Amino acid sequence: MPDLLKDRVEACYQTAERYFNRAFKRPEISFKLRGQKAGVAHISENRLRFNPVLYQENREHFLLHTVAHEVAHLISYQVYGQSIRAHGPQWQAVMHDVYKLPANRCHNYAVRTPPKTHYLYRCQCREREPFALSAQRHARINKGLHYLCKGCQQKLVYIHRQVQR
Repeated sequence: MPDLLKDRVEACYQTAERYFNRAFKRPEISFKLRGQKAGVAHISENRLRFNPVLYQENREHFLLHTVAHEVAHLISYQVYGQSIRAHGPQWQAVMHDVYKLPANRCHNYAVRTPPKTHYLYRCQCREREPFALSAQRHARINKGLHYLCKGCQQKLVYIHRQVQR
């Protein structure tokens, strides 16, 4: 995990401690987040997860805004309790008053989406027009689950994989 990110988390905590005049327990931090989210705060576990790809591609903005955004979730939870809304007035106050940053709900980082993979299946009544199943359903079939055609009630049979770009 990059030291710059850890240092930024620590700086956010120190700023909050000065503002609220109290100590806060430091979170567990991981870089095990993929997909479209830049960061996630697990408030009940006092844990932060960050997306390493979006961090690398947007380092300066990520360190300033995304890290503060996620830390603000943990701080607002510790200050105001569990009855707060994720991006409600308490979280917004931490962003504005403590970190002097805009309280934006979402990032606008460019996110590359991988090509969709479909798995084609057929049945007896639709020989020419196969069913396109998701990777998740294909995995369930490989684990023993069966999908039936609604028309002929026959088990779907795997044909091949198809990648859509």
